[in-house]
Amino acid sequence: MKTVQMTLDEELIATVDKVVKSLRTTRSAFTREALKTAIDNHYRHKLEKKHQNGYQAHPVARDEFSAWEEEQDWGKL
Repeated sequence: MKTVQMTLDEELIATVDKVVKSLRTTRSAFTREALKTAIDNHYRHKLEKKHQNGYQAHPVARDEFSAWEEEQDWGKL
């Protein structure tokens, strides 16, 4: 691992310290997980935007999925 210096405001540090104490972890471990989550969210958002743009460029046709309607099984309602 590599050590990285960061600048954070006092209020954020205080909040992080409360959270890491309740989780019984460290600032570093908490920050690693937070950064991984932020990166995952970033890539998921990019993928969702790509799908949105794709459907806007090529909308679903009215009867595109009608061939599968007979295959649906919703169980007993």
